Amino acid sequence: MHNKHIKNVVIVGGGTAGWITASLLAKIIGKAINITLIESDKIGIIGVGEATIPPIINFNNALGIDENTFIKETKATIKLGIEFENWKQKGDSYMHAFGSIGKSFPFCDFSHYWVKSLQNGDDSSLWDYSLNYQAAKKGKFAKLPHIEGTTLPGLAYAYHFDASLYAQLLRRFSEAKGVTRIEGTINKVNVNQDDGSIDSVTLEDQQKITGDLFIDCTGLHALLIEKTLNTGFEDWSHWLPCDRAMAVPCESVDKITPYTRSTAHDAGWQWRIPLQHRIGNGIVYSSKHMTDEQAKETLLANLDGKPLAEPRAIPFRTGRRLKQWHKNVISIGLSSGFLEPLESTSIHLIQTAAIRLVKNFPHNGINDEEVTEFNRQSRIEIEKIRDFIILHYKLNERNDSEFWRTCQRMDIPDTLREKIALFKKTGKVFREYDDLFAEVAWQQVMVGQGITPEDHHPLADNLTDEQLRDLTTHLKMIINNTVDKLPSHEEFLASL
Repeated sequence: MHNKHIKNVVIVGGGTAGWITASLLAKIIGKAINITLIESDKIGIIGVGEATIPPIINFNNALGIDENTFIKETKATIKLGIEFENWKQKGDSYMHAFGSIGKSFPFCDFSHYWVKSLQNGDDSSLWDYSLNYQAAKKGKFAKLPHIEGTTLPGLAYAYHFDASLYAQLLRRFSEAKGVTRIEGTINKVNVNQDDGSIDSVTLEDQQKITGDLFIDCTGLHALLIEKTLNTGFEDWSHWLPCDRAMAVPCESVDKITPYTRSTAHDAGWQWRIPLQHRIGNGIVYSSKHMTDEQAKETLLANLDGKPLAEPRAIPFRTGRRLKQWHKNVISIGLSSGFLEPLESTSIHLIQTAAIRLVKNFPHNGINDEEVTEFNRQSRIEIEKIRDFIILHYKLNERNDSEFWRTCQRMDIPDTLREKIALFKKTGKVFREYDDLFAEVAWQQVMVGQGITPEDHHPLADNLTDEQLRDLTTHLKMIINNTVDKLPSHEEFLASL
């Protein structure tokens, strides 16, 4: 393989992962390669990843997909953040809102000024200064790059959408750009006896598909990367104890809220994702602390409307493939690893893997240096997201179940422990290179789950108490006045 020119790319598996990968390859380097995608209508897709984060906008723009068309085709709604209920204690809630909070200052974040205001006796919430939070809770939205008459940024947003409809949209896009789709189920994977790479796959009808580079998008089955190449897996269940999920759509019965909701239960959490035509729901739980029947009862008891399907259990193991790229196979999507969808990162990880593949696409053969760099970037990315998800579990203050008490007691990665300790003592948090989540995201989860920093940056002392009161009062007034003028989320959708 090291000397073989890469011309024929075979994507095994469709769904969101397969068609995202096919669409980007076809758009960027489709004229230089042949792309074949194999999928079977007989094989269902998990399809629980219906909430996203803001970078999806850049991805769709890179493909040239019109936003209005995307929203219509995928039954999409707007997402301004994720509300977490019962994560600190029962009855508590906070939001990881997209976008900025307060006003940008050089060398220190607005949160330091907020901490100082608390020390001065102010009882304002951090989210009083979040335009996204205020708009989300009032059901408002408009495309707003910045707040009129100010230098303050406007609304940052992502989408809720039907993942299967997104895959269909990308399939049409990909086929129009020359991607060949083959319907069929793989019966055999043919391995090169000399170097252990994959030569071809044989379908049930005995058709043989050869390729130079194979993309494994077979989901948790991991047909190529694990079942065939035995790449190995790093298990993270000691940090993230949930190992099963159930998903069920239900009828919409209320206004379409422009945010995702994550509600903690006795042994896990439930998601609520509002689409135009239905609400997507699911529960993630630990089988050591909750049976499938208990999970099903909890899920169905907390729906907004009539369920539209029968929930079924989906077992999973949290962790990552030791190598996302091994020999001539690159795993993208669930075949490369699994993180529960607590922060809506599943589809994002597919898109970044596809982008990474384009950037590191082999030309005159696969070389070890390129594979090593691809795997290094993949590992760093998913480990940083892993730490952010562990953060939610570790910081809970619930004492009502063994599951949550176990999460409080668990050892956590040193990188995360040090980040929590620094924020608690100083109010400082630093975004590392390749960290998906910005400082403001870490601040919201840590504050939302009970950490109030003991100190603030000395730059906050440059304002007198009166100047600080004027700043915070003015910011709240600007945000509230801006939100009041926005159309409702439903009005925005109707305008399309």
